[in-house]
Amino acid sequence: MEKIKHSHIEVKGLKLHVAEIGSGPKAVVFLHGFPEIWYTWRHQLIAVANSGYRAIAFDFRGYGLSEHPADPQKETLYDLVDEIIGLLDALSISKAFLVGKDFGAIPGYLAAAVHPERVDAIITLGIPFILPGPDSLQIHQHLPKGFYITRWREPGRAEADFGRFDVKSVIRNIYTLFSGSEVPVAADDQEIMDLYDPSAPLPPWFSEEDLETYASLYEKSGFKYALQVPYRSFDTEGGLSDPKVTVPALLIMGEKDYVLKFPGIEDNIRSGAVKNIVPNLEIIYIPEGSHFVHEQFPEKVNQLIIEFLDKQSI
Repeated sequence: MEKIKHSHIEVKGLKLHVAEIGSGPKAVVFLHGFPEIWYTWRHQLIAVANSGYRAIAFDFRGYGLSEHPADPQKETLYDLVDEIIGLLDALSISKAFLVGKDFGAIPGYLAAAVHPERVDAIITLGIPFILPGPDSLQIHQHLPKGFYITRWREPGRAEADFGRFDVKSVIRNIYTLFSGSEVPVAADDQEIMDLYDPSAPLPPWFSEEDLETYASLYEKSGFKYALQVPYRSFDTEGGLSDPKVTVPALLIMGEKDYVLKFPGIEDNIRSGAVKNIVPNLEIIYIPEGSHFVHEQFPEKVNQLIIEFLDKQSI
């Protein structure tokens, strides 16, 4: 970890916190989800660098040590697409591999669809291709109104819920809740934080030191931007009517990932319908994997990532 270099690089007028290790000719850019940050890729950064690649993870704008935009309420997932390409430009990288987890998969896929000349291939964990826009919210209509995304989209509600706790407790609660196989859904008289059982231990693969690191980064940024992007901007149209991701792609799914219980998601993946949009997609399941499969089983995920990268690099 001490060999990872940290810097701030200006992209689209904002200084982004960038973590980097390795000096190979091919670059791999990692895209975090929520409540994650660059640190979520700690295992993958080192493994990929040791395999001869230039490994880069950064905090998206408004997250961690990266600067916030002036008006977060106007931000969408499409701003992160521009940010990914802008970061490649700032680092003088003509083409890179992208690895996206959770919502980070979405701007990764969109970047590959809109800028295929800049993307060698894409790997995603936990999320298949989802096009932001009104149709993406249909999933909410088939889940109880206490569904966590529905709750977090409601202005002020998550702020009040999270505000009852310190930042470290919010991160602990979400990591513990969301590492289970059930979709987090609150009852009418509950908030999402109320679903956490105080007697529940941290997941065995998530240490107190990891929790401290996450908390220290979110104490810097807060949750304001994270609630806007992705949750409150999912329904924003981006002008893509029939996107295609034609670059080689790999989807790694934990069999115990609660996302598979979202309406239509598992059928979309297992039926192969997702390949209508991502035709060159390989899908690999990890039997006991949760939504945080890359932290839970880092050696297995590292192996899958490196084997896929090496196949494209021949």
